[in-house]
Amino acid sequence: MIIGILGRKVGMTQIYQEDGTAVPVTVIEAGPCHVLQIRTKERDGYEAIQLGFLDKPRRLATRAERGHVAKKMESKRAKRRQALGIPIPPKAGCEPKRFIREFRGSVEGHEVGQEIRVDIFKDVPAVDVIGITKGRGFAGVMKRHGFAGQRASHGVKKVHRHMGGTGCSAFPSRVIKGKRMPGHYGNQRCTIRNLKVVGIDTEKNLLLVKGAVPGPKGGFLMIRKTNKVG
Repeated sequence: MIIGILGRKVGMTQIYQEDGTAVPVTVIEAGPCHVLQIRTKERDGYEAIQLGFLDKPRRLATRAERGHVAKKMESKRAKRRQALGIPIPPKAGCEPKRFIREFRGSVEGHEVGQEIRVDIFKDVPAVDVIGITKGRGFAGVMKRHGFAGQRASHGVKKVHRHMGGTGCSAFPSRVIKGKRMPGHYGNQRCTIRNLKVVGIDTEKNLLLVKGAVPGPKGGFLMIRKTNKVG
């Protein structure tokens, strides 16, 4: 059974353990999520469940987004399929969702329309959290890669934050691929693995994990049982 859920980052705080130790935690609003679709090997070539998080107003949703979750849509295509006797795939029967992602794994125990809540992590010691890091725009090598910069001594003029030489000698006479240079910093998918689950609030759908997770406050996240061994 897949143990995973969608959520969004609320912020960071700290809690105190029984021995008085302060533990930095990230508060995540995890779920509730609806199972929108189930992928099977026979039809799709792999097994996965598709989850949706956070309702989207119908006036802002496209017809395709509404039809993905609605049990009945009066469309020409649906009428043609019914006339041909083609079975209509099961629908979740919920509101359109803002954030939709898939979790791969065995789909046993899941069905379309099922509601996934944060209590699935009650016996899980650690999780992996996937999110999009904060976008920093175009950044130089000191900010992007942690370069030390050049010396502030005699002879170094107006190039203190530059990266220095990039080329090679006569051979190979080119810049090697992967050379660390200025460029777009952040706004990338990032996975933080093996974060300890500190607490769960089932009434408020909150999950507390030790440490930081990618993205800004309000950023969407994927939370799954960690696959790290040891």
